Amino acid sequence: MAAVSTAVLLWAVPALADGELHIYNWGDYTNPKLIEKFEKQYNVKVTLDDYDSNETMLSKVRAGNSGYDIVVPSDYTVKIMIDEGLLEKTEPNAMPNGKNIDPRFLDIYWDSGRHYTAPWQFGTTTFEVNTDKFKGDIDTLAILFDPPDELKGQINMLDDVNTVMHAAERYAGVPRCGADKADLKKVNDVLMAAKPSWKTFSYDTITKITSGDVIVTQAWNGATYRARQKVPAIKYAYPKEGIEGWMDNVGVLKGAKNLENAKLFQDFIMAPENAALISEFAGYDNGIVGSHKFLPADFAASPELNPPAGAPAAEFVPPCPPEVVEIYNKIWTNLRK
Repeated sequence: MAAVSTAVLLWAVPALADGELHIYNWGDYTNPKLIEKFEKQYNVKVTLDDYDSNETMLSKVRAGNSGYDIVVPSDYTVKIMIDEGLLEKTEPNAMPNGKNIDPRFLDIYWDSGRHYTAPWQFGTTTFEVNTDKFKGDIDTLAILFDPPDELKGQINMLDDVNTVMHAAERYAGVPRCGADKADLKKVNDVLMAAKPSWKTFSYDTITKITSGDVIVTQAWNGATYRARQKVPAIKYAYPKEGIEGWMDNVGVLKGAKNLENAKLFQDFIMAPENAALISEFAGYDNGIVGSHKFLPADFAASPELNPPAGAPAAEFVPPCPPEVVEIYNKIWTNLRK
């Protein structure tokens, strides 16, 4: 009991905290209500800047003196940042709200035991289709890589090397991050054959599909939920060849100026009602047990959050070896010409 009492005492002090907190997160991903609640509860002034990819964030952090306390890296990027000594060991699992972490997301490859990061949101990445404009089967990656004539020139791909490469690997039937040259040639052939059928590469998936600019776009399940609120005919695909899983996580940068406030924020977002605010805004599940009762019923039961029976299990892919990344980048540079 003494250990518990000590922990409670340690966490009683930041409750009186004031000062600042500087957060660097993905764009359009942070509920203003969450920030307002944190600011009022702890008298902390929060500033929020955004980025569009893990690589953008990582580049800024590696350069040093970013001025940020909190970042929100995806699973494979957390692994990279821990290995490079870029994150503080803040022990979220031992925080008062650490008990709410979904057991599925405790012993994960990127932060086993949750010594560095707290869950933010998790989901899947496949693609979405406007079913008013296409009536065929959508649960196959052939929609992206060997589309019927009516979809050619009507497809947006994410401007994301790993997501596109891994989808092509699934379609080609080869392992993720494999260094076999014959397999990589298959992937390259799949991509180059599909490229003429694609219209754009963009992260702005909601605008692309709801405006009618495209019929199909690679997308995240939460973004699809949001798009479907605007265009009910939009449907999220669960391709038989496999599904990409991901989780974004809240980490504290090594040497963060506002370390105690950053740790306080990690604990704050693991409270179920606060995790629900995160999900409610961006449309993804959060990895915190008890949060669903604070969410709208139609969201908690949505097809984007609840895969149909028989759908493949989401695959969380660790970082690829450097020699594979180098080949990926060459393929990607050629693809994007």
